[in-house]
Formats: sequence, C-alpha cells, structure tokens
Amino acid sequence: MRNTAKITAAALAAGALTLGLGACGSDKDADSGSGADANATLTVAATPTPQGEILTYIKDNLAEKAGLTLEVKEFTDYVTPNTAVQQGEVDANYFQHQPYLTDFNKKNGTDVVAVPGGTVHLEPLGLYSQGVKKLDDLKKGATVALPNDTTNEARALKLLEANGLIELKEGVGYDATPKDVTGNPKNLKFKELEAAQLPRSLADVDAAVINGNYALEADLSPAEDALAAEDALAAESAQDNPYANFLAVKKGNEDDPRVEKLAKLLTSPEVKKFIEDKYDGAVVAAF
Repeated sequence: MRNTAKITAAALAAGALTLGLGACGSDKDADSGSGADANATLTVAATPTPQGEILTYIKDNLAEKAGLTLEVKEFTDYVTPNTAVQQGEVDANYFQHQPYLTDFNKKNGTDVVAVPGGTVHLEPLGLYSQGVKKLDDLKKGATVALPNDTTNEARALKLLEANGLIELKEGVGYDATPKDVTGNPKNLKFKELEAAQLPRSLADVDAAVINGNYALEADLSPAEDALAAEDALAAESAQDNPYANFLAVKKGNEDDPRVEKLAKLLTSPEVKKFIEDKYDGAVVAAF
C-alpha cells in the first residue's frame, strides 16, 4: 500500500471556503520560498493518476538519494489542489496544465505559478462510450458529456471538431463553450459535468470526453478504448504542448530548494522511463 495521504474534494471543500482566497495565508507561507528549511518535508498535492503515482515512484526510489523528504497528498478534483497551495496547506501541486492554471488564477484571484524547469507529462483527452463502438455509429441527437471547467471544455470541443462532429466559431480559443458551436450535423446535445464525474456518467450518456487522468483511474485507455483521442504531440514537440502538466507553487516560492530538487527529479531519465513503462502511451513524457 502506498504511504500517501488521500484527501477527497468533500473533505477539503469546507476548509477551503473557511480559509477564503482573500486570506493572508498561514504560518507555513512565511516559512516558504528561499528561507525554507531545505531538510523539511515537502508536501505536494496531486490527483491520484498519474501524478500521484509518479510522485510516489519518486518518493520510493529517488527522493532519499536527492536529500528530499516527500509527502504526497491526493485530491480527487481540480480545485482544492490550487486553493491548498494558495493558503499554504501544501507546498506545491502537480496536476494541471497552463491554460487551466491561467484561467483558475484569473477567476479566483490566486497567484499560483509554474515552477521553472519545464513540463513533465501529457495525458491525451479521449471520447469514450459504453454503447458506441465506432465514431461513425454515434447517432443523431446523441448526448455527449463534457468537462465543465473552462479550458478542458474548450479542449473537449476542439477534439470533437477535429473529428468532424462539430464546427466551432473561427478563432475561438481556450474559452470555447457549446455556445460557440456553429455546425452540428448530428445535432449533438452537450451535458457539462465536473471532470471527475465523467467516467461515472458513461452509463447515462451516449459518450463523454474524459480527461486522461480520470480515464486511467476508470481503466480506460486513450489508445485502446477511445472513439477518438487527442494527439498528445500535436505541437512541434511535447515540451511545447499547452496541455502538458507541471509542478506549481505559490508565487515567490519557486526558489524553495526542496521544490527545485523535486522539479529536477520530475524531469529525470528515471521518471521518463517509469512513465513509458507504466502507461504505454496513455501518458506521454513532455521533457
């Protein structure tokens, strides 16, 4: 059994509301950054798969040699990892891509930033169904579930567009919504759900666009089970892909020596091999 502390969204929701994003932060904030104790435990929030698994691999195999004591706290949603970093409940998080973080900071008044050192991995988004075996078999009037956070919903719509199911307004970016659909030959209906709920929605909808981490947790493979999946290397290189995940901290804590150690380990040859061996293309190293 992994020695990690698993925290659900429900368990943290009340705490996040109580703290409030306008709070001044905790004592832990005052000890962070360049003045942090290099020997103190580094606590990192992550979604369980693959981020929590990658961090646990580092904890069990690489951290001690690097002089790093690592604690992994697992969250099951895309909100509390950032509020936890903002309020100093954890030192860092690893679960998100830049379009999501930019949108989150703008909407919530937070100042969470990517740690210098590059991106770690990509998770192809996929369209899945329990009743449909081929994309062409998706019937007219079918209901398709989408993640309801701004950037991943736009990403999901772009996946549908890339596969000829819909057309989007020209020039629409990371904030595309179903209102930006200009062509819909199958008259698809869209159901917006919190990303973590999408795998469970498959019994109630005709298809769902599911984030890679939640697909993996539900034993769904983008390569084997998806009716359509993103090309994880659609950019010139994996490092340039806007949806690559990275380590993040509250602004000002980027030079915490413990964070610098973890950032280096996350982009090490050992971690790259772990990703390649364990996920067989369902997760792609971005360094």
